[in-house]
This record gives sequence, structure tokens and C-alpha cells, in this order.
Amino acid sequence: MRNLMLLAALATPFAQAESLDVAAHSMVRLPNKSASVHLERLQVAESATLLLPASLTELKIDQLVLGRDARIAIAPADSTLSIQAGYAVLEPGSEISAPGSAGTYQRAARPGRNLDLQLQALQAEQVSIDARGGAGAPGYAGLDGANGKPGGCTWGQASRGANGDNGGDGHDGAAGGRIRLAVPGDFPQERIHVRVEGGAPGKPGDAGKAGQGGASKGCLVYRTDAGAKGRDGLPGQAGAAGEAGELILRQL
Repeated sequence: MRNLMLLAALATPFAQAESLDVAAHSMVRLPNKSASVHLERLQVAESATLLLPASLTELKIDQLVLGRDARIAIAPADSTLSIQAGYAVLEPGSEISAPGSAGTYQRAARPGRNLDLQLQALQAEQVSIDARGGAGAPGYAGLDGANGKPGGCTWGQASRGANGDNGGDGHDGAAGGRIRLAVPGDFPQERIHVRVEGGAPGKPGDAGKAGQGGASKGCLVYRTDAGAKGRDGLPGQAGAAGEAGELILRQL
């Protein structure tokens, strides 16, 4: 009930609330009616996930606790998301996840979300951020050619099989995100793990197979020849990999 009341409060613009606790092994989605949210305390328990909507552009947290294998999952969007935490505890396996989405036949791949993340005080074995670009959609598979018609004693020679269509080209992967990360000056850089690779290229579409020629047929006086086989299509070309993003690290 407490979480339900809190989520209702967060549905107003520039909302402020005392705390939000996401129970272990559960998932909670922040309402998408607020562009800016301020939490005094945010705790995402073990193996739990807090989903942040695309409409959110600013999240201020006085105290942040991510349990073991917990995640803050951020929806793709064109705008940069600013996250400022006064004090953060990040347990092993926890992650801030902001990858782009994979492309489909109807929609291009989305890039990783750009983040401006400030952790004023930090207790963590590792800071893990994933802002990889989405993979490109595969190309369409070429249609197989139709089979030819068999020969007949009244209409003569069998027809040739149709050619297979060429496969479509794969689509390009999306770019990785740009991450501006500020951590305390005494936090070791080797314990910062940020992924900003571009999305994988879309696979080429398979070539359509050639249609079989029409079958021969024996008639009373003569025999019709079989039709020739069609030509196989050509496979498509693979898309291009997305451009790598960027990590801009600043030590406070």
C-alpha cells in the first residue's frame, strides 16, 4: 500500500517523495507523467528492477541503495537523463541499464540512452553501466520462385521455374550512448565498467530459392521435355555496426 501511495504521488510533475522501496525479485515502473523526480531514498532490493520511463529527464536521489543483482532499467529516448545521487551504495552485480532497443521490420534500432550520472559519495565494488546501441533488424528473406507448369499433350512443353527473389539488406545497428559519469576522486577507475558499444549489424536476408522446372510428360505420339530450373536469388548485404558511444569520466 505504501508503494502504491508513493507511485500515485509521483504521477504529478516535479514530484517529491520520502522514499521508494522495490521489493526483492520484483519489478516496479515509475509513472511517466513526471519529467523530474526527487527521492530522499531509493532502495532496489536483491534481483529487483526499477523501470524508468522515456519521459523522465531528471532524477535526484539523496540516498541510493542497489542490492545484489538489482537494476535500474532506463527506457530509450532521444533526451539525456540526468541522475544525481548524494550517497550511493551499489552491491555486487547491480547495474544501471540504459541500452537501446533492437530494430524491427517496422522500426529502426534505437541508440543507447545518454546519461549524466553524478555519484557524490560512493560505496561499491564496481560501477556497472550498460548503454549499448540496439542491434539492426535483419533483411527480408527473398521469396522462393514458383515451380513451372508440367508439360501437356495439348499445350506442349513444360514451363521454366521462376527465379528466386534477392534477400533484403540488413539494417544498421544504433550508436552507443554518451555517458557523463562523476564519481568521488578516490574511487579507482579500474572498478568502473561502462559498455557503450554500437549495436550489432542486421543480418542479411536469405536468398530465395529457384523454382523447379515443370515436369516432362509422355504422350501418345511424343514426349514433352521438362522445363528448366529457375535461378536462385542473391543474399542481401549485412548492415553496418552502430558507432561506439563515449564515456566522459570526471572525478569529484
